[in-house]
Amino acid sequence: MTTMEDRERVALPRTERPDAPAYLQRYQERQARGLASTVEHPVDDDTTPLYLRRFRERRESGSGLDAPVPLWEGAEIGATRAWAEVTRTREIIPESKDQMASVVTDIYLVRHGETQGYSTEAGLTPLGAWQAHRRGQELARRVMSGQHVTMACADTNRARQTAEGMRRGLLDHMVLFGRDATVSEISPMEEFRNFQVATPEGFRDVTQAFRLYHATMQKFERIGEGGRPQWLVDVDRFWGIQQAGGDPITHWLTMPMLSFEPPVAAVRRFWAGIMRMHHESPGQTMIVATHSGPIRAFATAAVGYDPGEPHNTEFVRVRILAGGESAIVLYRNRVQEVAVPDFDALPDWWAGLEGRALPASRRGEPA
Repeated sequence: MTTMEDRERVALPRTERPDAPAYLQRYQERQARGLASTVEHPVDDDTTPLYLRRFRERRESGSGLDAPVPLWEGAEIGATRAWAEVTRTREIIPESKDQMASVVTDIYLVRHGETQGYSTEAGLTPLGAWQAHRRGQELARRVMSGQHVTMACADTNRARQTAEGMRRGLLDHMVLFGRDATVSEISPMEEFRNFQVATPEGFRDVTQAFRLYHATMQKFERIGEGGRPQWLVDVDRFWGIQQAGGDPITHWLTMPMLSFEPPVAAVRRFWAGIMRMHHESPGQTMIVATHSGPIRAFATAAVGYDPGEPHNTEFVRVRILAGGESAIVLYRNRVQEVAVPDFDALPDWWAGLEGRALPASRRGEPA
């Protein structure tokens, strides 16, 4: 009759291993075959690692531990080093610094600081003013002596105040860092405005359109004039998403709205503004205070996906390369080289409809 201890001893798994570890077994096998008789003069076979065989060959040849210069393996197929140099892939083999094309214009598309509200033409909050000043201080580190900084903005209060705050911070820290550079006055540029809405009073900024929408909606609700016009439906849907805590910019980027400026149109005029600044003052730094919607559409067109809403005073950096045919777009640790659009080669959609006698109101032009 077995005891409890005997039953527990039988149930427990055996943990001891009488065999040697694997590496020791392989060593003992090599010793038994006579492939490694001595440590000083080992005999290699296919089981010896390649790096160890090469090391022993160099040591026995008396060349020391320096690895021999390898022969290039393209000679047998007729390839040359020059051919390989021009056909290599940038993504796999990055260029050295001296081979990279020089940057001739550096542009920062900066979103405005925190604003008091989007339903009115409001300015910045105290936090937004601090954000703008702090961003200007940070950009001062990137300005070198002898450069000229051009300041521009969209024609809205929040964008203008952001540009003013950045300019003050830029000037303060340029003195602190000892940078002898000049900074221009702030000039509004039409190319960098926010995306527009076609209203009965003409094209209006989406914030300006809200005020007109609010007054018109009250009239419809009070009088009940019947069906609402298309622009009112689009604006109501856009601001309804905003008031519900959603992301109206995502709606603008992904859902067609007949009365809103398309995202590709905003990207196109942003490029027009960038190239105008590049041609007017090449070789300089440009800082533009503008709005998140067009900035996000611009970044989406460059990198091929929606990288998300820029935070207050976050920027997209555009670096125009020598020749003005390509640029590097940087946003949220993503670096993408893109071709600068050739505006003469791009289609003019409305011009193609002129022969059809399409009314101006239907072409999306202001009445």
